[in-house]
Amino acid sequence: MNQSGTDAAPQHRYNAELAGQIEQRWQGYWSDHGTYQAPNPVGPLAVDGQTVSSDKLFLLDMFPYPSGAGLHVGHPLGFISTDVFARFHRMIGRNVLHTMGFDAFGLPAEQYAVQTGQHPRKTTEENIQTYLRQIRRLGLGHDERRRISTIDPGYYKWTQWIFLQIFNSWYDEKAGRARPIVELETEYAQDKRRTPDGRNWCELTRAEQREIIDEHRLVYISEAPVNWCPGLGTVLSNEEVTAEGRSERGNFPVFRRNLRQWMMRITAYADRLVDDLELLDWPEKVKSMQRNWIGRSHGARVTFTAGESAIEVFTTRPDTLFGATYMVLAPEHPLVDKLTTEAWPEGTDERWTSGAKTPAEAIAAYRVAASRKSELDRQENKEKTGVFTGSYAVNPVNGKEIPVFVADYVLMGYGTGAIMAVPGQDTRDWDFAEKFGLDIVRTVQPAEGFEGKAFTGDGPAINSRQENGLSLDGMGVDEAKKTTIEWLEEHGHGEGTVQFKLRDWLFSRQRYWGEPFPVVYDEDGGVHALPESMLPIELPEVADYSPVTFDPEDRESQPSSPLARATEWVEVELDLGEGPKTYRRDINTMPNWAGSCWYQLRYLDPTNTEVFVAPENEAYWVGPRPAEHGVDDPGGTDLYVGGVEHAVLHLLYSRFWHKVLFDLGHVSSKEPYRKLFNQGYVQAFAYTDARGVYVPAEKVEEKDGKFFFEGAEVTQEYGKMGKSLKNVVTPDEMAANYGADTFRFYEMAMGPLDVSRPWATKDVVGAQRFLQRLWRLVVDENTGETRVSADAATDEDRAQLHRTIAGVREDYQEMRFNTAGAKLIELNNHLTKTYGAAEATPRELAEPLVLMLAPLAPHIAEELWQRMGHADSLVHGPFPVVDEKYLVENTVEYPIQVNGKVRSRITVPADAAGEDVQKAALAEEKIAALVGDRTPRKVIVVPGRLVNIVL
Repeated sequence: MNQSGTDAAPQHRYNAELAGQIEQRWQGYWSDHGTYQAPNPVGPLAVDGQTVSSDKLFLLDMFPYPSGAGLHVGHPLGFISTDVFARFHRMIGRNVLHTMGFDAFGLPAEQYAVQTGQHPRKTTEENIQTYLRQIRRLGLGHDERRRISTIDPGYYKWTQWIFLQIFNSWYDEKAGRARPIVELETEYAQDKRRTPDGRNWCELTRAEQREIIDEHRLVYISEAPVNWCPGLGTVLSNEEVTAEGRSERGNFPVFRRNLRQWMMRITAYADRLVDDLELLDWPEKVKSMQRNWIGRSHGARVTFTAGESAIEVFTTRPDTLFGATYMVLAPEHPLVDKLTTEAWPEGTDERWTSGAKTPAEAIAAYRVAASRKSELDRQENKEKTGVFTGSYAVNPVNGKEIPVFVADYVLMGYGTGAIMAVPGQDTRDWDFAEKFGLDIVRTVQPAEGFEGKAFTGDGPAINSRQENGLSLDGMGVDEAKKTTIEWLEEHGHGEGTVQFKLRDWLFSRQRYWGEPFPVVYDEDGGVHALPESMLPIELPEVADYSPVTFDPEDRESQPSSPLARATEWVEVELDLGEGPKTYRRDINTMPNWAGSCWYQLRYLDPTNTEVFVAPENEAYWVGPRPAEHGVDDPGGTDLYVGGVEHAVLHLLYSRFWHKVLFDLGHVSSKEPYRKLFNQGYVQAFAYTDARGVYVPAEKVEEKDGKFFFEGAEVTQEYGKMGKSLKNVVTPDEMAANYGADTFRFYEMAMGPLDVSRPWATKDVVGAQRFLQRLWRLVVDENTGETRVSADAATDEDRAQLHRTIAGVREDYQEMRFNTAGAKLIELNNHLTKTYGAAEATPRELAEPLVLMLAPLAPHIAEELWQRMGHADSLVHGPFPVVDEKYLVENTVEYPIQVNGKVRSRITVPADAAGEDVQKAALAEEKIAALVGDRTPRKVIVVPGRLVNIVL
């Protein structure tokens, strides 16, 4: 009961309603006062007459996509964690930049536009407002002035500008960096560089000169193998194609075919992308994923001759060449047509023909079948298929003729699109050889137990000897590799080289909702970069946002983007220096990766209309640290937090763009993200009834270890949150039912930030009760009066307080927010026992507790801070400082071992001398009884740790 003798809750109890009022009030205060605004060194976001602090921190959340479904409680996990980290560092006096924008181009909004006829901008902007409302309700301390969206013309003007910087660059292998393309043209014009056919530069036509220059650009147009889906009218990424070779959306057939596409020459940076991982403070798992994706491997390029054709392969095991008994080309390989004979050679094994009358017939059918498979299916399919081309190639090390096959387990996008098959040392080759009756020759001595299967390990070379020539028998793998490469180079059959799995970046999308390319084509198909003064190139209005679709089986159909319908926009008259001419715009758009490649740089200077970021602002926020931090500091954001699902593509593409900008002198940092942290995920239980149908998780009751929905038992399962599983919990619900601070505290307290954890709404009440108890230490629930005093705290309370300050400071710094919360709960419980029933809590205890709580639960902390008489916000501190004298223990507990076993313990003053510790140990009742009248052989005192008595 309360003081009035009723059962009603006290009027001033901290509950969801009061929390909501407090949170709304403080969010308004922060917005009105620009509390989270971080000043820049120069430009519109600088403060006149104020020098920025050299102690800065730039925190970055992975760029969110504003989905129409809104947020569930799993989404803000990373956002709240960076907010807690930012708040702590503001409180210790650092200049903290923390904001958030939106990666707003992309397929979902376009698909919705196709269905409804509503412009994707309208849908996207509505989604952004929903998203902003939700994250603002959580009290995230963002610098609102720095918000950006990739769909804003003022933003994608600079995305287009960066594209042009890359387009107008080439990679100088000797210098190991990108250089402006005009410098390459100058080298040709001054005859410092020879043309491919040896003619002087001035002898070439302008079209011939342009063709040579275009071959070097970091952005170029190429015939590239893509996943073409006629039924959807668009090219799909590998992730959008099922293992059965059909579109994930619509289940249409997907074909692998070559199309003219924009490509980015990311492969030029492959070595640097691998090597510079050593400079980054990233999880080792992510570094390994990037290394594997880039796939740098050392080996040799080997040339096999087939008639007048030369087939080039790359192998990491040139030492196994004597075991190459057949060759395989990818179905898309350009030599397939040339090597396909008119008739089957005499004696051709029927297994090699697939029952076709001619090689041409067999290969045409096989190519169609292969085009229907996804790359994943082709790589993982255990059932090996293939057909013989009718041609034989010559193995250069032994002169033997070996058959050339076409098979879909070889991909054109990897290596050279051709392999020398060594079945004795490769499992896939072994399976193929067994199916088609091909020779198997082991060239490495297998270990025991490898009869009847390929041996992929190392061992001495066998069966690898030429008469009067190359001989590898008995050599180890490394020596055999080196010897083979030397022989290949000496005899002109190949050379040692480095190969990468990484392919150039396919940069075209046949879609409407993306950044237009800032180029035009002349009547001859020549590409012309548009001048910066014409940027941004904005999207035109179109009546139909869907791409042109075709008969799902029409694999020869040609993509046509929705932009093709905007004929007045596509055909444009411009003067690009040669007088007014009619040009044609590109009707493809950039992938949404483009806008997310560089967004962290625009956060630094979002309102600058002259440059994408002022050099002074870039150097201040992300430039390399001074020499005392290490000369190899790569620069970049101080902390980047996001999910591991972006470990490869987004991070790799961003690093590539950033390195080009660095090479061209536009940024001072070598890398975009100095430190990376991958948070775990919030998952949830879902429940199905006897029919296997999901039921609302919030209505399920647990009884005696079983689960029931409307009286019927249901089955519990564990997985992701989602509408289909009927287990979604939104942050809006949590804020309404418990308060945003309770939600924040619970989400951070659930476990280590980098570990996934199950959501349990019923457990949120524990966080709420903690905040209620802390509230009562400062505020009288019945009167609303502040109950703090100037009374001195006891030394015991001070010791508990300063141990907490030391622990919480370290936990915040190391992002251990769950243990920081646990320490605050422990301190709060300690103080509640002492002062919960007292008239007041000593101010010297209450204020530090509230300040330490502020990063986790900022609204209630602000409210209590103000109620304790402070006019200013606590956002910028002070954060409590440890008094070291209270961390010194007055006593020490010693375990006492007798003949190696702990028999008792004693507590003595921390400064007790060794002799005094020994006397106390021998006098202890249990030890004295064990020793009796015997004299110990030895008594060892390890200061501060233990006493060991040897009898």
